[in-house]
Amino acid sequence: MTPFPDTSVQIDAHTLQGATGVLTVDLDTLAANWKSLESRAVPAECSAVVKADAYGCGLKPVTRKLASVGCKTFFVATLDEAKLAREAAPKAAIYVLNGFFANCGDDFARIDARPVIGDLNELAEWDAFRRTRGWSGLAGIQIDTGMNRLGLTIDEARGLVPRIRQADHGIAMVMSHLACSEDMNNAMNARQLAAFRGIASEFSGVTASLANSSGIFLGSHFHMDLVRPGAALYGLNPTPEADNPMQPVVGLKVRIAQIRNVPKGETVGYGALWHAKRPTRLAIVSAGYADGYFRAASGIEGTRSAQAVVAGQRCPIVGRISMDLMAIDITDVPHGAVRRGHFVTLIGDGLTLDELGHHFGTIGYEVLTSLGHRYARDYRGGVAHDPAASDNKTAPENTSA
Repeated sequence: MTPFPDTSVQIDAHTLQGATGVLTVDLDTLAANWKSLESRAVPAECSAVVKADAYGCGLKPVTRKLASVGCKTFFVATLDEAKLAREAAPKAAIYVLNGFFANCGDDFARIDARPVIGDLNELAEWDAFRRTRGWSGLAGIQIDTGMNRLGLTIDEARGLVPRIRQADHGIAMVMSHLACSEDMNNAMNARQLAAFRGIASEFSGVTASLANSSGIFLGSHFHMDLVRPGAALYGLNPTPEADNPMQPVVGLKVRIAQIRNVPKGETVGYGALWHAKRPTRLAIVSAGYADGYFRAASGIEGTRSAQAVVAGQRCPIVGRISMDLMAIDITDVPHGAVRRGHFVTLIGDGLTLDELGHHFGTIGYEVLTSLGHRYARDYRGGVAHDPAASDNKTAPENTSA
């Protein structure tokens, strides 16, 4: 490694040359988050949701790491994601949440993925494929209990109950999804729980799953046979009304492209919407909304902008965030503490994804899944070998986005 002003950035100079910054993913911390959720959910199985490139953290390294510490079931959104998950976890059960489409059965069979079926026509297509190919693959059944998104109605699901008396019924799991689990006192949680428990109890011997990340914290009666944490694994707060019980997994540092002095009264950025009220020193950094740092966090007069950490000190973003650049007011940072080429922190050092979500006018989920592909990825604690192998020692895994 070539040393840089910020020694916490452990990535080679060649990779950094083409990157706007460094997105660090601490896989050991992610694994610790999973183990914490697993302990809370016992005796239920704890799976992992790794859709959307593992919430922007990297589907293959995340899946590989979690498989190495004991996770046996993964959920993705698409078949392409399932293919990546299978490469990372050869022995795991992999469910595809967006279901089964005609003419894709061979792809499911090839990697032994399980569609989560939420429509009777979809189920008929799945059954037809299994019958014509003579394949005994498994599927999950999504049951709608109030989300009104995907899923069979309660009555449609009840019509499938006689099927489970057949030797090869093909149903490995019944599941539903909570609409308001982050609001612990929302009456809809209890209504959905009652509805799902009623129908799931009729599927004797079939795994039942209801709880997402926040659902795990609603209590053991929501856990059933298997819980499906997603956001909490990556450090987002599953209990917004209380302190975050999860550890931060992601850090983001970007480099200073230029330090410049702005006289009092001058404006900064598009629209000239921020005026310097004093002689101001700015750090111009190489990241913007093309890198997933939303324009909504701009420093416009009369609003409280997002902040960055520069030389250990919180500093406000000023002016409009543009596509590739933003300006940070470092007037109060001691002279000589930073210079061109040094790193500033946009996530980490106390700046959380949930805080950024507030400034972006959204939630931490969207912040995390929007982080751009121009960052170099620095994986800490990656699995050096295939989790199916006997030797599962860990080593850093650095890749470029």
